[in-house]
Amino acid sequence: MADNNDNSSNNSNNPTLEFQTFHNVINGAIADTPGRYRRTVNPSTEKDNHDVPFSGPEDVDRAVEAAKKAAGTWSAVSWNERADRLQKFADAIEGIAGELAKLLTMELGKPPMWAGYEIATGIQWIRDFSQMSHPGEDIQDTQERKVTTRYLPLGVVVGIVPWNYPIQLACMKIAPALLTGNCFIWKPSPGSPYTSLKVAELAQRFFPAGVLQALSGDDDLGRWLTGHPGVDMVSFTGSTAVGKLVSQTCSKTLKRCTLELGGNDAAIICADVDPVAVGSKIGLFAFCNSGQICIAMKRVYVHESVYEAVLATVVGFVQSLKLGIEEDAFMGPVANEAQYNRIRALLTDIKTSGLTVAAGSTEPLSDRKGFFLVPTVIDNPPDDSRVVTEEQFGPVIPLLKWSDEQDVIRRANDTDAGLGASVWTRDMVQADRMARQLQAGNVWVNCHAEMQPSTPFSGHKQSGMGVEMGVDGLKSYCNVQSVYVKEA
Repeated sequence: MADNNDNSSNNSNNPTLEFQTFHNVINGAIADTPGRYRRTVNPSTEKDNHDVPFSGPEDVDRAVEAAKKAAGTWSAVSWNERADRLQKFADAIEGIAGELAKLLTMELGKPPMWAGYEIATGIQWIRDFSQMSHPGEDIQDTQERKVTTRYLPLGVVVGIVPWNYPIQLACMKIAPALLTGNCFIWKPSPGSPYTSLKVAELAQRFFPAGVLQALSGDDDLGRWLTGHPGVDMVSFTGSTAVGKLVSQTCSKTLKRCTLELGGNDAAIICADVDPVAVGSKIGLFAFCNSGQICIAMKRVYVHESVYEAVLATVVGFVQSLKLGIEEDAFMGPVANEAQYNRIRALLTDIKTSGLTVAAGSTEPLSDRKGFFLVPTVIDNPPDDSRVVTEEQFGPVIPLLKWSDEQDVIRRANDTDAGLGASVWTRDMVQADRMARQLQAGNVWVNCHAEMQPSTPFSGHKQSGMGVEMGVDGLKSYCNVQSVYVKEA
């Protein structure tokens, strides 16, 4: 692809990125919003971060116009060339991974180990997507006729990305959208715009103007983008409540939308496990990223015969965790004040309900700045308690006893959410029997929260609509076209 708007033919003259100023990226260039800026708060220090743009409707119009202009020429670029540009983009991200990880720590309080992990995973996902093949196929090929199915780009895609994994989850959307020939407008969360804007700025070295843009703003920005008649698809990851609003807005213009929403993942621990090994895994999958993961363990059902041993291991694991943002810290603060207050309210409910705290505390830390909370384990609460029925999305986890297999399956499925679930056992016959009954889009056996671009990721019930990742995910960014050909 070569035209006057192609910024990607030679990146040797581009200046080095700096990490003190942050801008929108519109039509291949950084774009200011004069007089309209906002700031977030560093959750580790409660001090203000840098200024970021506060986009208005006119910025949305400019970005959509640029994307529509670029869509025709970008879709004409070959699949292999689009994949090659994505690979080079991934290499460039890797080149500044250390600086990006520092930004994640600044804006979200991720300890270095988890910040680095997020950047590395996002890079790998772009590379993995770039290895995937075009999903078109031949249906019939005879002397009488040939029937083929093509998957054509939709045009302009908006990606709305949550604050908990702003780069990793953006890469899950950007790579398949661009690979299939779409142009992409990136809307990072108001709570985590900094790293996203820098990655979008970097992208201008590899993609023509208008192909990948980014706009920072508040919740109004999301409404303007999802309601814009020039947008063809919205890919949203976030809460179920907001996802319903996105779906309603998209329906007014019959936009495609993919929704990856909240979860309340159940883990079922069977009687034959090694309590020490499994207990440590529970601690890892419940408290990494301070529990702020849509597919984190949220409810852990442990067979009564091993319950006490598993609980003791989880308690020991939690008590060994280091809080902070130092190199050796495991758990940072909750990412923003709103989420901190929400979890504080849940902890207050645990206290007033008289539930048993096996580890941690229902009280805030009084001796340090920041939105830090002690990782907390609740011992066998009632099934109807808030800590069981609600998605915590923070460093709080309930462990519950079970004895009857069908009963625990019923309890695990007793939720409007259906994003993920796991079964832990040495008996693969039992594992398969239980997994088939779990009402979740992603089921893991003796592991949890694993994802890969080659495999579809979706939610059941109110945990989502549509598919990300895998061949099905590629197709979700396309219009399907069936072609019937007969000799004249």
